[in-house]
Amino acid sequence: MKPSISILGCGWLGIPLSTTLLKAGYPVKGSTTSPAKLKELTKLGLHPYVIDLHNRKDRNHFLNADILIIAVPHKNIDNFKFLRTQIKNSQINRLIFISSTSVYPNTNGEVTEKSQTLPTPLANIESIFSNISGIQTTIIRFAGLFGGDRKPGLFFRDDSLIKNPDGFINLIHLDDCIQIIKTLIEKNIWNQVFNACADTHPSRREYYTQEMQKEGRKPPVFDNTKASEYKIVSNDKLKKHLNYQFKHPDLTHFIEPK
Repeated sequence: MKPSISILGCGWLGIPLSTTLLKAGYPVKGSTTSPAKLKELTKLGLHPYVIDLHNRKDRNHFLNADILIIAVPHKNIDNFKFLRTQIKNSQINRLIFISSTSVYPNTNGEVTEKSQTLPTPLANIESIFSNISGIQTTIIRFAGLFGGDRKPGLFFRDDSLIKNPDGFINLIHLDDCIQIIKTLIEKNIWNQVFNACADTHPSRREYYTQEMQKEGRKPPVFDNTKASEYKIVSNDKLKKHLNYQFKHPDLTHFIEPK
């Protein structure tokens, strides 16, 4: 029997992830902060729950699962500490925390999982979940997210001045986000930290000019007054440990699946 999974945060990533896991035979619970979305989650086949981390109610039923995936853009450290206590007292024994490569500073070079992180709330939240006794935790640091209704050619307004034009792009498509999480679960890869980012890193100038043209928009305006700062996120560890090949490795020649 496949392990049961609870997904905290059924939004842009959580909803398609949950449907993928359901199709693969996993029992899945999903949370939303909006009662109006309960019917939508039910229709998808999920066992839905309304959970707002600001509201510290009992979450025993939701946490009655083998694996918890935390996929919420929430930065309140105290609320996460309370959630950690609830997890410790629950059935959960494996945990995936969705983080971001924004924890790394711009180094004007490559960053790996061993690189120093910034003292940000997100980095602190990672540490809250990385050392829970009796629970195996894997942290995935996703690069910038795109896919579906998140189109890079729409990331900026017409009047935006795009900084760091000669820096480099770090992005990952929704399809790869989902497949990476599914692969981690299937292969039982725990107690790890992984960067998840497409293989290619075109310049911001090249990439956003191309993507805005795809959307029929006028060319972007870049800030050329300062030297560009950037980082290039390495995905080598993830590809090696998971034996993973990206569905969308090449950002320059990407075409959105239909």
